[in-house]
Amino acid sequence: MKSTLDQIEDIKKNGFSLDFATVFNHAFENYKKIALYSGLIILVFSIIAAVAFMGIMVAYYGAEAISKDFIQNFENQQFTTIQLVIQTVAVSIVAGITAPFGAGFLKMADSADRDVEFNVSTIFTYYKSPYFGQIFVAAFIPALFGTAIANLIESAGIIFVGNVVSFMVSYFMFLSIPLIVFGNLGAIDAIKSSLVIVTKNPLNIFAFFIIGFIGSMVGFIGCCVGIIFTVVFNSSMIYATYFAIFGTQSEDEDSIDSIGKYNVD
Repeated sequence: MKSTLDQIEDIKKNGFSLDFATVFNHAFENYKKIALYSGLIILVFSIIAAVAFMGIMVAYYGAEAISKDFIQNFENQQFTTIQLVIQTVAVSIVAGITAPFGAGFLKMADSADRDVEFNVSTIFTYYKSPYFGQIFVAAFIPALFGTAIANLIESAGIIFVGNVVSFMVSYFMFLSIPLIVFGNLGAIDAIKSSLVIVTKNPLNIFAFFIIGFIGSMVGFIGCCVGIIFTVVFNSSMIYATYFAIFGTQSEDEDSIDSIGKYNVD
């Protein structure tokens, strides 16, 4: 089987094709296998995260932090340059720290696809060396770039364009994390490789990117809590897209030891 490096080189030279129906059906069937279990996990950790966040806000701002007026004033607050820099770095760090959690759902999707048993600990698979460092960097750099540009544009009074920038950064990084966890690339190589893949087939990748996003938001319809059980559809879509392009790494290879051994020019 060709290495990820060889496959990326082939894509650079020859491009690649994707069958829309095949990828979508694969994503949907995979999603059905993990929806309930992943939804319950997201529900539990969402409650924990919400309680922790409110505790921090109350500890820092006082009891008024939970009032409606405080939240509205906070949202409408004009930040100074220093505050924007701090916010940008903080958002990027949070993106990096939480990225391995999201990667855990890719691992869950892969396990379900191969009929391998998975459990709660599967979500934390990538919070260990060498995965964590690579995934952190692969999430931190795009988040830093996207948030910085978005804040710069919005501070100039141009509304909504910043959100478009962040959206496009996410689009071009669509496959960066699976390239690390399944393709065994280092963070920088995964970022560059995701750019190569997206630019070689931008329309199909954009279609899957949008469908994954819309599918994950379906839970807002009728009952907002339903999003807890639909948000993971995006993980299944990313997994199915990666699978259609690269297949899955052989279990015989020691994927941990091979992370970062490939380079992409």
